[in-house]
Amino acid sequence: MKKRLTGGQVIAIGFFAIILLGTLLLCLPIATKSGEPASFFEALFTATSATCVTGLVVQDTALYWSYFGQAVILLLIQVGGMGFITISTLLLMLLRKKVGIRNREQMVESISTADTGSILPLTKKIFVGTAAVELTGACLLAIRFIPQFGVKGIWYSLFHSVSAFCNAGFDLMGPVSGPYSSLTAYAADPLVVLTVVGLITIGGLGYWVWEDLWRNRWHWRKWRLHTKLVVTLSLVLTLGGALLFWFLERGNRQNFPPAEQALRALFDAVTPRTAGFNTSDTAALTEGSKLLTVVYMFIGGSSGSTAGGIKTTTFLVLLLFTVTEITRRRDTYVFGRRLDNAYLHRAVSVATTNLLLALFATLVIAHTLPSVLLSDIFIETFSAIGTVGMSTGLTRQLSVGPQAVLIFLMFCGRVGSLSFSTALLEKRSHPPVTHPTEQIIVG
Repeated sequence: MKKRLTGGQVIAIGFFAIILLGTLLLCLPIATKSGEPASFFEALFTATSATCVTGLVVQDTALYWSYFGQAVILLLIQVGGMGFITISTLLLMLLRKKVGIRNREQMVESISTADTGSILPLTKKIFVGTAAVELTGACLLAIRFIPQFGVKGIWYSLFHSVSAFCNAGFDLMGPVSGPYSSLTAYAADPLVVLTVVGLITIGGLGYWVWEDLWRNRWHWRKWRLHTKLVVTLSLVLTLGGALLFWFLERGNRQNFPPAEQALRALFDAVTPRTAGFNTSDTAALTEGSKLLTVVYMFIGGSSGSTAGGIKTTTFLVLLLFTVTEITRRRDTYVFGRRLDNAYLHRAVSVATTNLLLALFATLVIAHTLPSVLLSDIFIETFSAIGTVGMSTGLTRQLSVGPQAVLIFLMFCGRVGSLSFSTALLEKRSHPPVTHPTEQIIVG
């Protein structure tokens, strides 16, 4: 009997195939500005980072890759951000091919929705919404980039809009403010900062939240519980994080005007969830800010979005069930609804898997570079598993072995560490008998 691949296995294999194709394209001589083909590992790392919408790089995107190479990277970002299953489903719909139950089930798992019946209308809305938001962002950025770069500003605007919306963090600012400088030259520019912040935030909310907000507008009572949780926690993390970053960095930024301090603090709070751009030197952040950045990278964006991390709802479920346990309540309630214990089991699994992977990678890199600050290593590893892309510059210093570990983390972070584990270990049969239970002491 032919064994059918599970949804998680299809997603993992699909992302691997896209990464391999992107690697081969980036190995072509026309992909680099020098005309010399990139090494296979450089191409593999870049293709993985782009497809997994991370943003960690071993070569500056604008200075090393040609327009062809940049276009390949942008295409990988778009496919990785929307999800290849979403794009393949769209192609089937455009070609008027039948989208079967199997395709719908894969779409449900790919974008973390809950209803196969509404998946095709949602797929159309994803495509239209993505195109509308990215084009709007590109038009806003063009106001700044076209006067600065001329015709080339159109490419800069589109590239950064897609990169921001897909929470990728790739930039083309190497020729402007130096290699690996990201958006530091625009730290005091409200147009660029607020546009990028808006794109990151919208991309990180999730397709299911978009659909709910589009249908019910600002009628809070009509929102799904998922939407209420995502919007509430996103606001708390953004506003609360901006205040914390402003406080932690006030010594470093006391010479900046108040408006610039506010823009930098806001950007610091948004970009770790999980965009990878930066308007301030990440390596120069205080130790407190680095720790807060790691926490934000670990939390990430929302389920079914372009962002990574364990997801906001996962973090909130852990928090709510912890409060329930502390207060000795029997059930967990939020916004007038009861949460099932099954959500806790999955939340614990996702958070624990991500944490263990990041800690393992940290140990490997710390052994390789014993003189590097542990906080810098944490930023690199949590940035990879959270598909963030923020870096203190450490990635470029690593040898092939530790960089391979980061590639693995990025892949797990985009596919989903738990999904990747189940793709390898998932079994469809369940034993008819279970083992006896016995008590243990916890806590």
